[in-house]
Amino acid sequence: MSTGLDSRGTETSPGTRSAVLFDFGGVLTTSVFAAFEQLGAHLGCDPRLPLRLLATDEESGTLLVAHEEGRIGELEFERGFAERLRAHGVAVDRAEPGLVRRIQRGLRPDAAMIDLVARVRAGGYRVGLLSNSLGDDCYAGFDLPAMFDAVTVSGEVGVRKPSRRAYEIACERLGVRPHGAVMVDDLKQNITAAERAGLAGILHKDASATAAALKSVLGPAARPPATPRTR
Repeated sequence: MSTGLDSRGTETSPGTRSAVLFDFGGVLTTSVFAAFEQLGAHLGCDPRLPLRLLATDEESGTLLVAHEEGRIGELEFERGFAERLRAHGVAVDRAEPGLVRRIQRGLRPDAAMIDLVARVRAGGYRVGLLSNSLGDDCYAGFDLPAMFDAVTVSGEVGVRKPSRRAYEIACERLGVRPHGAVMVDDLKQNITAAERAGLAGILHKDASATAAALKSVLGPAARPPATPRTR
């Protein structure tokens, strides 16, 4: 098995990586960016505005961090975000904006990636979820305990990516050290942070490319292949 390259082009040894952490939105689902653009289009504003506010508007960003870390709930987040949208000229219903649910409706499961998680696990590698949560029920329709050996959600542990502690907690729950794990994420800043924490990083674009990247960086399986589940 050949050596792989992380997102910075640095060689990574294929002999020591025995576990994979997967992000949720944009990795196990269709694009989060597209979902936010659909929200903007639905609101009748620049489709890029909602996501741009979360990235560049201090008050919007503070609300997002507080929600992802579990300090405020879905309703408080979307009421505050609706105010920020209104401050930028967007007409949002004051009674019940429902912004988070609209975003979630724009996300669909990526069957190829869900299959890849199962194949990696069946190949004898430990698999975990490390996700920044958005919404009080954002994982509806996914049987996460059945899919993963360990699940780490920012709103439950009180820390979010790209915090180093988020990666450490996820690795602890998987029973591996950071240098024994790979992080698959669709956001470059999260991959950069994962690599700084000692994980190998794969910037997700599509299932085929991610599968090839995993093949190049994973070491020998750390356990026997999983027994197929019976129903």
